[in-house]
Amino acid sequence: MKFYTYFRSSASYRVRIALNLKGLDYEAVPVHLLRNGGEQLTDAYRAVNPSALLPALEEDGVVLSQSLAIIEYLDETRPSQPLLPADPLGRARVRALAQTVACDTHPLSNLRVLKYLRGPLGLSEELKQQWISHWISEGMAMLEAHLARDAQTGRFCHGDTPTVADCCLVPQVFNAQRFGVDMTAYPTVMRIHANCAALPAFIQAHPAQQPDAE
Repeated sequence: MKFYTYFRSSASYRVRIALNLKGLDYEAVPVHLLRNGGEQLTDAYRAVNPSALLPALEEDGVVLSQSLAIIEYLDETRPSQPLLPADPLGRARVRALAQTVACDTHPLSNLRVLKYLRGPLGLSEELKQQWISHWISEGMAMLEAHLARDAQTGRFCHGDTPTVADCCLVPQVFNAQRFGVDMTAYPTVMRIHANCAALPAFIQAHPAQQPDAE
């Protein structure tokens, strides 16, 4: 298995956690998102993933893209240490929590959006930071509201074992802290984050632990 990744990519971070939770070995292939204008935009990487986004997972000559699709593929092909609950309602809830991060929150502050804000739209660094803080805070508030309300929330997002929702929560908290977002308004999120951060699978997936970390 080849895994195309970048140490600070949230989407890559999600999949690294999933790979580690399942105890899977893989070859990390770093793709630097900033060097030389972005290695993800080169013809060589576009031949791997025409979307020119990270991550990508290559196995048996087939390349998969999109972090949630990759995680579900891993869960279906390696069912031990499941990352989705067995019951349909549980699976729907976990997917909804994961998508609150991956679809509603993260895309608004990822690299290509921020480059467009600063470049063609001409936003100042201060306004860019306001944009980031606003949308991350909006997303965290949604996540907190669901987690704090639902009886299914346990030590982790759903019960007492990590799921794909936790694979998404932890990288988004990393992003929020990196951009200086105040997290005190999200105690349930931060309680779950602390429980995840104590596990080896999450520790080993952290950006600082990656071979391409700067």
